[in-house]
Amino acid sequence: MQKKRIAVIFGGKSSEHEISRISASYVISKIPVDRYDIILIGITKDGRWLMYSGDIQKISDGSWENDAGNRTAFISPDPSIGGITVITDSGCEIIKIDCVFPVLHGKNGEDGTIQGLFELAEIPYVGCGVLGSADCMDKIVTNIILDYAGIEQADFTWFYSADYFKNPDKYISETEKKLEYPVFVKPANAGSSVGVSKAANREELKSAVVKASGEDGRILIEENITGKEVECAVLGNDEPFASVPGQIAPAAEFYDYDAKYNSSESKLFIPAQISEELMEHVRKTAVQAYRILGCTGLSRVDFFVTDDGRVLLNEINTLPGFTSISMYPKLMDASGIGGNDLTERLIELAFERMAKNV
Repeated sequence: MQKKRIAVIFGGKSSEHEISRISASYVISKIPVDRYDIILIGITKDGRWLMYSGDIQKISDGSWENDAGNRTAFISPDPSIGGITVITDSGCEIIKIDCVFPVLHGKNGEDGTIQGLFELAEIPYVGCGVLGSADCMDKIVTNIILDYAGIEQADFTWFYSADYFKNPDKYISETEKKLEYPVFVKPANAGSSVGVSKAANREELKSAVVKASGEDGRILIEENITGKEVECAVLGNDEPFASVPGQIAPAAEFYDYDAKYNSSESKLFIPAQISEELMEHVRKTAVQAYRILGCTGLSRVDFFVTDDGRVLLNEINTLPGFTSISMYPKLMDASGIGGNDLTERLIELAFERMAKNV
């Protein structure tokens, strides 16, 4: 049987560029080479697309960018091309591909933008589609949809940063009427807790809004929830499977970017230290939210579980981290789907979804 050609795309212009490189190294190592040929496309922080064929070990530290063999290459939106256009000294070369595995976190990677390119090109791709990606990347849209669907979550309010800076006191006062301190302040669009702050008073709230505004033009403010941080990995298209839930004891006050990727002190418990009844509640709610928001392929669904048994959905990550300490692959492995089996299943789901859309 002829091997299928998989294009793994990594890097990107987002604030999670470095984590994307680490995740890509993991994913590449888990794609069965006896079944698939792998083409590597790296996107630099300034947005250049380069085809890379060097040592995979150089992806994690970023030194891949200096490889003399790199060539400008990009996926054409023209479906008749069906693959990658590579710029050569004499013109261009076309490399046909069967599927794309976009190992891209954050803006321009898991927000529906690059998924739109894959749709135009009519190339199967791993992960959520345009709508599911966009819904889940935008925390405000996520909250509004989940609120309408009756899925319990933290109380919240939101506003445009441009409006806020015209009259800060107005928006601070309105926030204080709706929510009690402490609160969490988040940019509407940014992954891995980038730009997120906890504010215990008015001055901290003002500083937090300024910080979040550096990441996005819309600001979400949520009530503080005290509880266990529980995560559930979901896999599938029409009939998604929810993993055994896991629990995080973050090294920091909350599970911020550094605690997720740079600290070895954060502790993971698989399964989560909650009752069987609550475990089932988490799994059921994860699948419900996954389907409501239009997810396919994979997502990690994050919750707070309080001491009095409330299960509140925090957020959905449509392309979760695939590093050595990331919860998604750990949860799937604990549920019997690990390593090569997981990456192969994700690729199969991409083909399955494309076949049904045709």
